[in-house]
Amino acid sequence: MSRAPVHARKKPRDSESEGVDGRVIEARPARPVRFGPLADYVGYALRRAQIASVAGFLEAMKEVDLRPTQFAVLTLIRENPGVRQTEVCAALGLQKANFVPLLNELQRRGLALRKAGVPDRRSSALHLTEHGEAVLRRALELHTQWEERVAARLGVGGRERLLELLRKLT
Repeated sequence: MSRAPVHARKKPRDSESEGVDGRVIEARPARPVRFGPLADYVGYALRRAQIASVAGFLEAMKEVDLRPTQFAVLTLIRENPGVRQTEVCAALGLQKANFVPLLNELQRRGLALRKAGVPDRRSSALHLTEHGEAVLRRALELHTQWEERVAARLGVGGRERLLELLRKLT
């Protein structure tokens, strides 16, 4: 497929941006969109904040290539060496069917490993590898920097107030 030279392409308008393939794509609506009661719904605000939070987290973790659940699992394993899969699932609210592929990926990347459980050989005890320890150490540094940026946006005491309110919902 032949593409037009960069200088020959249509330039995006203010409400548009250029896609990776050179096509002009609509980046935002041409006119304001009314949200009606959505703007005042706690659930909607939480969802929008969660989307923004995950996007910021993924950007912060690019260097170590960790998603939020992977980061949480590695943190739990580090804090609880020998923890069982079922304990991690219960603590994080994960389904075992979703956890197994996640753990397989962490093992494939050399970050975590399963060891046969001592009292129950059918149960796996989870541990970080040396590489997993190093990756998590760097991820924690990156996460601290990201948290500082979030806290700065929330203002003095905002982070603590937000956490206090969110804990009331969980």
